[in-house]
Parts: sequence; C-alpha cells; structure tokens
Amino acid sequence: MNKIELLAPAGDLEKLKAAIDYGADAVYFGGEMFSLRAGAGNMTIQEMGEGVEYCHQLGRKAYMTMNIFAHNEDISELATYTEKIRDIPFDAFIISDPGVMMILKEAFPAAEYHLSTQANLTNYQTARFWYQQGVRRIVLARELTFPEIMEIRRSIPPDMEIEAFVQGAMCISYSGRCLLSNFMIERDANRGACAHPCRWKYSLVEEKRPGEYYPVEEDDRGTYIMNSRDLCMLEYIPELVESGITSFKIEGRMKSAFYVATVVSAYRKALDQYLRDPERYQFDPAWMKELKKVSHREFTTGFYFNKPTNKDQDYSSSAYTREYSFVGVVREYDAAAGIAIVEQRNKMSLGDVLEVFGPYTDFFEQKLEWMEDEQGNSIESAPHPQQILKMKMDHPVKPGFMLRKAK
Repeated sequence: MNKIELLAPAGDLEKLKAAIDYGADAVYFGGEMFSLRAGAGNMTIQEMGEGVEYCHQLGRKAYMTMNIFAHNEDISELATYTEKIRDIPFDAFIISDPGVMMILKEAFPAAEYHLSTQANLTNYQTARFWYQQGVRRIVLARELTFPEIMEIRRSIPPDMEIEAFVQGAMCISYSGRCLLSNFMIERDANRGACAHPCRWKYSLVEEKRPGEYYPVEEDDRGTYIMNSRDLCMLEYIPELVESGITSFKIEGRMKSAFYVATVVSAYRKALDQYLRDPERYQFDPAWMKELKKVSHREFTTGFYFNKPTNKDQDYSSSAYTREYSFVGVVREYDAAAGIAIVEQRNKMSLGDVLEVFGPYTDFFEQKLEWMEDEQGNSIESAPHPQQILKMKMDHPVKPGFMLRKAK
C-alpha cells in the first residue's frame, strides 16, 4: 500500500504548528502574495522559513501555495518575490498557472511541483501533459467521482501522485474558477480575494415591482441558492485509499488553529486505524462526534459517489453550526503543582465545564473552579482576548493542548 499523506492547511504559523502537532504529515500555506487565500493571514518570509524548519525537524513536509492566475502586472513582482524566498527549502510548490511555474523553475530548478485544483484537471490525458512539464502531483478537480479517479490512477505514470480534498468548504463554481465575486464587488477570486457571494441570500425581483421578493426556492423571502454544504469524507477512508488517492487534503487556511487541530486529529485517528489493519477496520462514530465540535455546515460527500443534488445544498441559511467555543490553549504546565498557564481565546468563567484535548489523546472534562490572572489575582471570569491565566488541571497536559466549551 502506498503511504497515505494527511495534508492540512496552515493559514499562519500558529496553525502550521497546530496541524503538525496534531498529526498532519504535511502542510500547505501561502506567503503574503500570490496565493488564492489573501484573507488567510498567511506568512511573512521569515515565518515561512520558521514553519518549514519546524516541519522538517519533525520529519514532515511543507508546500508553498502560489496558485493565482497571474496577470501581466504580477509577473515582474512574482520574479522579485521568488528571489526573496529562494533560500527556504520548500518541499514543493502548488501552482495552477504555467507562467508562474516557468518563473519558479528559474529560481528553483530542482523543485517539486504540484498542480492546484484551480487548474481543473478532470482527465488522465491532461495529467499526462502536466507530467511532461515536470509536475509530479495532481490535485484533482472536485467534480470527479471515484470511478473517474480510479481510471485516472490507472492511466498516469506510477510516480505521479494524486491529491484530493476530503474535508472543507465546497465552491459552487467549477473547482473554484469563479467570476461572481469579481463581477459583484470587484474582488477577484482567481487572484485570492474572493468575497464568497455564493453564500449570500438571493431573491428574485421584477424590475417594475421593487421591494416585492419572489421565492427562488423553498424560502418565501429568499434563499441561499448557491450555498453548498461542507465536504466530509471521514466515514469513507477505505474508499479514498482504494481509489488511488495518496494525499488527503483538508481545506481551511482561513479557519482557526482549533479547527485545524480538531479536524486533523479526527482524520489522523481514522486513517491510522485503517492503515493498521484494513481488513478489520471499523469506523468509530466518536471521530465524527469530535469533528462536529468545530464550526461547520451540514456535510456532503460532494461528487465522490455521484453528482450532487438539492440535498447537497443548504437553502435556508449560510450560517455555521457552532456548538462549541475555543476558549484557550495551554502554553506551559507545572506538573508538580498540576497548574497550566493558558492563553485565553474566548470568555470562560468559574463553574464552566471545559473539555481539554491534545495531540493523539482523548479529551477530558475539567470544571473550572480556580483561576488567576498573570499578576496572581484570583478572578471569576476571563473576558479579555489572549489573556494569560493560571488554572488547575485534573490530568497532565502539555503546551499546545486546547480548551473548548459547549455553548
């Protein structure tokens, strides 16, 4: 069996470290320019260097995303930028534009290249073309079924890898190639500035009857006609492996470190369980229960089993389900005293029942009965963002453990 890679998003350095600590085999991230997630925070050149070093120290990989579709004015700036990052030992570049690849090859002649899902690869002949250009991994278009993926696997060179999304937001447009945001508010989705107008609420209005809204779908005051559910393939690890996909990609560079840690942890547990003994593998519903503790929409399997139907859209709301709040992350732990130093992320108060979890562990419940601020004052609540706190822990923890609270 080929090694299966669990690939996680890293919108910034904190998320990169969370992804690696919680079990990702590799991360993908963007710099401050030329990535399709301009709102993700992204990383400075110094942070990327630190992030790549962190990955390599732990035997993991780091992929640099440069998957915009460049316009003329981007070219000279891109060439200058590549000179600034040429000393960082990225494991691969994720690209979609042949011109961008040409520029990168001049600065990184020995680099590995992965073809972004933005390139809309949907057949084996296109994969063969990109192989001839030096691409050794293809990130499939999201509009492919398992039979199509298996045919691509059989028809491409053995050393060409297949990567595909298994978790996260779905784009209403073809593999993310969309002009809606550009048309409506002049923010170009293909250059990293998508405003996600597919999540907005729409109604039909007749020109001579302003203010009279006609239903487009179920809702009598409008509907979210382009609001896709989130992709989730956690329950289908065997099918993913058997199809020939060797890199399971999680979407979410704009999500929190809590989201990244929770999702990576759930997939890590499921994937490890399967790889240990495929013949006796059984899905554990507890993994899905954990996954649903992060902010999410209702789930869909996308195109993997068949073409999506109206059941794969949410017509009533574009809101997320948020049943838990991320309230803190452990920074230090005094094992002798059983006291953790915690950085607050959302308000918590005495009497709250928290769930504490960490990499490769199950969570435990902790009632918050004692808390001090950084100056050693006893406090009843922690309302201030990133407030440093001391609190008692019933079980040992480590730096990087996270605290959540049911709403």
